[in-house]
Amino acid sequence: MKIKLFYFARLKESLKYSTEDIVLADGPWTILKLKALLAQRGDVWGQMLMGKLKVRAAINHELVHDNAPIADGDEVAFFPPVTGG
Repeated sequence: MKIKLFYFARLKESLKYSTEDIVLADGPWTILKLKALLAQRGDVWGQMLMGKLKVRAAINHELVHDNAPIADGDEVAFFPPVTGG
């Protein structure tokens, strides 16, 4: 399964990625499972995606929860919570 990932704001700066294409093994995938896989890339990845920072996700431009399923061809975006002022 192939998906496109987007990283925004603090995630983009810390991870040094803005976008990437990734191929995932077959099987059911959720946002949480994807975060856990990406967190295995190293300390910064783990801290940003599975640490104290509450990372939000969107699939195909719609906000989703961590148990949302991911399908082949989806666009997944990760971003930190946004505050207004």
